[in-house]
Amino acid sequence: MSSNSESPITRIVAVTNQKGGVGKTTTTINLAASLARRNKRVLLVDLDPQGNASTGLGIEYDQRNVGTYAALMQEAAPADLPQETQFENLSIITANNELAGAEIEMIADERREYRLRDALRALEGQYDIILIDCPPSLGLLTLNALVASDSVLVPLQCEFFALEGISQLVRTIDRVRRAFNADLHLEGIILTMYDRRNNLSELVAQDARGFFGEQVFETIIPRNIRISEAQSHGTPVLDYDARSTGAAAYLALADELLTKTGNGKKA
Repeated sequence: MSSNSESPITRIVAVTNQKGGVGKTTTTINLAASLARRNKRVLLVDLDPQGNASTGLGIEYDQRNVGTYAALMQEAAPADLPQETQFENLSIITANNELAGAEIEMIADERREYRLRDALRALEGQYDIILIDCPPSLGLLTLNALVASDSVLVPLQCEFFALEGISQLVRTIDRVRRAFNADLHLEGIILTMYDRRNNLSELVAQDARGFFGEQVFETIIPRNIRISEAQSHGTPVLDYDARSTGAAAYLALADELLTKTGNGKKA
């Protein structure tokens, strides 16, 4: 997002992969919590109608009165959208099942691709980084996220067929850059669900690095039961078990992202 030199700069990052089950929401939640632990002011935007990111941060359904649906429908002032979580430095714009109808309701509207960008621009400077948890599709909701964002993070599970579909996503990013958001770029690819006991995980990691090179983060997110347990308790793994390999991996990922982006600010 653009800003003058005297204002704090907010970096907006979309976390997306049109393939489900890749650890997208898990990565968004735990990366957000890890960045907050590093004293960054973080806003998580739950743009998935399933609302799993909201659940994963312990937000009960009846507490999600004003959220991403209201943002897209312009039914609330941007300042009223974020709500605090139980975690220091971490806020969220929640999702509920109304969001499922947003794509249909916006389809005939002018500037439908810019609705989320318009809402988030009003929050410029209030956060160091905004992470958008996108739905597992390349529809109008994800398009809103890409138009609003500076860059894209792509979780890639270390499993068979993992690389299929990534080329489509890269082409989509290129199209969005040409048509709506000239500054959008691929921030990087995050290898998730890595199982060191499985040769396939290493093969997928090698293929990804061979194809995408330095765009693949050095940090790898392992398969870790503590990550799954934390989600069932509505909390990031860092809060659930700070000594786990999962917590250590997400903290390392946060540090690598901050280094890559210049401590959370645009170069």
